[in-house]
Amino acid sequence: MGVRASRSVFWLNAAGIYRIGGEFFGELKDLHFLTVSLMLSVTQSVQWLSRTNALSLKCACRGLTTSSQNTPSSEMYRFRSHVLQQRQAKLAKYGGRQMVTLLTGDGVGPEMINHVKYIFGHADVPVDFEEMPLNSDMNYPDAGMEHALLSTRRNGVALKGNIETKFDVPQFKSRNVELRRRLDLYANILHCVSIPSIPSRYSNLDILVIRENVEGEYSGLEHEAKKGVVESLKIVTRANIERIARFAFKYAVTFKRKKVTAVHKANIQKLADGLFLRVCKEIAENEYPRLQFESMIIDNASMQLVSRPQQFDIILLPNLYGNIISNIACGLIGGAGLVSGVNIGSKYAVFETGTRGSGTKIAGKNIANPTSFIRASVDMLKYLGLDNYANLISDSLFIALTERHMHTADVGGKITA
Repeated sequence: MGVRASRSVFWLNAAGIYRIGGEFFGELKDLHFLTVSLMLSVTQSVQWLSRTNALSLKCACRGLTTSSQNTPSSEMYRFRSHVLQQRQAKLAKYGGRQMVTLLTGDGVGPEMINHVKYIFGHADVPVDFEEMPLNSDMNYPDAGMEHALLSTRRNGVALKGNIETKFDVPQFKSRNVELRRRLDLYANILHCVSIPSIPSRYSNLDILVIRENVEGEYSGLEHEAKKGVVESLKIVTRANIERIARFAFKYAVTFKRKKVTAVHKANIQKLADGLFLRVCKEIAENEYPRLQFESMIIDNASMQLVSRPQQFDIILLPNLYGNIISNIACGLIGGAGLVSGVNIGSKYAVFETGTRGSGTKIAGKNIANPTSFIRASVDMLKYLGLDNYANLISDSLFIALTERHMHTADVGGKITA
């Protein structure tokens, strides 16, 4: 194994598997290249890197990112990030490098963040991090949240570990919900795509779940009217329904999707979900007549998703239903460790794992699957307009999973993170 430089040509041969050739900053013949042995254990990676010339490796990475000849397989292409940057996005660049807020979270969050730092460093990604220790610690709840919000607003983008929600502590407010509400991150997007080497019931799934992210049952407005009687308010507005519906239809057009399915419970919640369904239909008919539009009741949608998921393309949902369907969709392709989650507003964006468990029980055991968090970092790079770096890391991760079969225990493997 080694790296050698001859004039402006770089070659890398890792155990006889990967070979890169071509002019530096020019065409490359083979992009099936694992940048820094993604998904290897830290020990393996350090041993591998110690036998290479770090400068040459970074130059090779730069050469890869400038290639215009990348022709990935259809499966690899589907695995890549699909993220829309908002026109009003406020990004903080200093000296050509993007500053990103890191919100560490609980459980395996700090471990996952370290994996991303390691990968970004060796891929020479032009991103710097401002780390904020936001978690479920109740000793300094207000100060931690305010610092996190200030940093995210200043930088425009955050990469976030999951934060525990203490459902058994009534006075504890969900910091996940508070971040989304105060930054007005109105859209949550999950890209659930089958990975060929991951065991699952179905193959060739490629579903986008788009969820309204700031209102509905998550308004947090509930009270005990009298002892033993609790009232919880579900608040929805036409303005926010129009916003998420247009976002979903725009997504469909941009990424050449054919169908949007609006999921609701308008047969029972005739006013709230009735408004959601009516607005989605109006926008579909009046603004996007070329897209196929259908609606489905939430209980039927849940059954259809597990029995015949191939029928879905983009699923558009209110907040609570979106949370439920997102978890089902993640399970269909192999589990919580594989899918990233994108939270987007008109000005800010926060990237995290698709399902919001913190992994507290497996923290520190070096067995957590880093795939979803690496994919969250790729989504972030795509949002920042760093497409070449995003595709490089995404393609390398895809190869690690599919060709090298580097699987953690949650998907039937033995590799440690």
